[in-house]
Amino acid sequence: MLALTLEDFMVELNDGSIKNVGPKNKSATVKLFDVESAEGREFGDKRVKLVFEDDDENEIQVSLFPEQVRELADDIERLEEESAAFD
Repeated sequence: MLALTLEDFMVELNDGSIKNVGPKNKSATVKLFDVESAEGREFGDKRVKLVFEDDDENEIQVSLFPEQVRELADDIERLEEESAAFD
């Protein structure tokens, strides 16, 4: 399941083109639940792309630098040690 929240979002649709309307203070939150697959891929010269997909083929891609991936892996390892969720 993909949940998408858009804040202060307005666009103009004119002759098939989408154009930003209003100030540039828009923001979005995307959540993907029930992930069926997750993988890491090379992205550019220095980054890692994490790709998550559910069984409805909704997909989220996140590009991180290697040090961010290491920090994430450390966070997961710490959670494994502290949490019963990984039992």
